[in-house]
Amino acid sequence: MADHDLSGWVREHTTTLTGLAPDAPLDDLEPLRDIAGDARVVALGEGAHFVQEFTRARQRLLRFLAERCGFTVLAFEYGFSEAVGLDRWIRDEGGDLARLGGTPFAGLTTEMAHWLHRHNRAGGHPVRFAGIDIPAAGGDLRPALDPVAAYLREVDPDALPLIDRVLAIADRFAGKSFAAASPKWSRLTTAEQDALTAGLARLLLRFQALEALYVSRSDQDRYDLNLRRLQAAPHTDYMFGAMRDIYAGEGMAGDTSIREDYMAGSLLWHLDRAPEDRFVLAAHNNHIQKAPVHFDGDLIAFPMGHYLHRALGDGYRAIALTHTADHVPEMHLDETTEAGFTVIDETLAPPSPGSIEAALIDAGFQDAITLTDLRPVPPEGPRPLDRIRTQSADIELPVREAFDAVLSVPTVTTSTDA
Repeated sequence: MADHDLSGWVREHTTTLTGLAPDAPLDDLEPLRDIAGDARVVALGEGAHFVQEFTRARQRLLRFLAERCGFTVLAFEYGFSEAVGLDRWIRDEGGDLARLGGTPFAGLTTEMAHWLHRHNRAGGHPVRFAGIDIPAAGGDLRPALDPVAAYLREVDPDALPLIDRVLAIADRFAGKSFAAASPKWSRLTTAEQDALTAGLARLLLRFQALEALYVSRSDQDRYDLNLRRLQAAPHTDYMFGAMRDIYAGEGMAGDTSIREDYMAGSLLWHLDRAPEDRFVLAAHNNHIQKAPVHFDGDLIAFPMGHYLHRALGDGYRAIALTHTADHVPEMHLDETTEAGFTVIDETLAPPSPGSIEAALIDAGFQDAITLTDLRPVPPEGPRPLDRIRTQSADIELPVREAFDAVLSVPTVTTSTDA
């Protein structure tokens, strides 16, 4: 495919949007209706965390999908357990936003949470909120295990010493995120790391084997909720070892799929319990893409979107969010900070040939907010769309296999509001 052919195809299938104001009229987003189709899940990505334009774009897209397409639940790259309280707050049923925790750097800023609260209070097209991720961005097991401990106190007090021992180890490395907790986890002795893994396995096996007893002392819904909370803990624990091995150059191919599998399973858990609802899913592009994640030719993960596409087929649609700016916020590990990283604005090279960003620029859309439908088949040629920006780099992947559409913004404004 010659460059001009690719540019022409992109131009033909791209709509220019009027702006990003979340409460502005929605008519310019009508092409989104066809992209969403009759899917039960429409995923909205982001090419980098801490980008204000991505947050605002998601708010507009969510409004359209709720008001004009009947979507009723927003699922987010946010702790499964923590989201239970946030859902109540967003629906004006109590709680304190400042105490809810979660995964703010994945796009759910304080501003967006308040916007969701206002949106629901306005009535008409309210949305529920659902979390899908491991607790505290992988930094702390307590948001998942504290509610489980309270549940066990009621249904199985004999198991309390076991969960207390697990929490005593987990508290030694707890932090605001995986980046903050991981260095402290690595300083545990091998015996302590193994004791945590073994304790979590014993808890989970007992919880599953005694389902009939637990349900008889509570109910099925409470059992199912706490089982899903508990399942987050061994997934989180596994990720510490997986990331240690990757940094040491010894990781197994695809090892970070463990978190992706938990997130996909969490969304399917929510879908099973709300069979009449349609879900908007917000997570990083790397999580929502259908194609496997590779870096330098190595398999890093089967992403959440891969599992969801396998489970739902055309019932799952993925929309990447990217940009044509020359800079982007990037996270750099920093043990001296509470979050475990600092956010630094990075200057970017021009988009790589073959990337969706380069194609948009070549088609004349560098300074526009655009929505490109990737589903039509482009003319054959030597250069397919095979790259997309992610954080301060770009990755090689079959863009049209990974996503159904791409929304691009021309500017990037760093926002670390949480």
